[in-house]
Amino acid sequence: MRKIRKNDTVRIMVGKDKGKVGKVLAVLDDGQKVKVEKCNMVKRHKKPDSQHRTGGIVEMEAALHISNVALVASDGSTPVRVGFQTNDGGAKVRFSRKHDQVFD
Repeated sequence: MRKIRKNDTVRIMVGKDKGKVGKVLAVLDDGQKVKVEKCNMVKRHKKPDSQHRTGGIVEMEAALHISNVALVASDGSTPVRVGFQTNDGGAKVRFSRKHDQVFD
């Protein structure tokens, strides 16, 4: 079970986009890297194909290491540390160590 998953809201903690908040688009490489919406943008040269008929320079999100992002609490501003606990049904769920908020 991962601490950060697809569709979570995270804050970038280091790098050129430090402080930005975005949604996780994908978790890559066995859970070690994430792509965050509108963060860590890079330009790539693309040849013409069925998706990009004219080709040219395309701007896209690059992967960030998962240690460089933090899950954001429901208030939308506070980055939190994530722990795991079992709920009443015996299922393992993620929770905020600071706010006692359950994320699943």
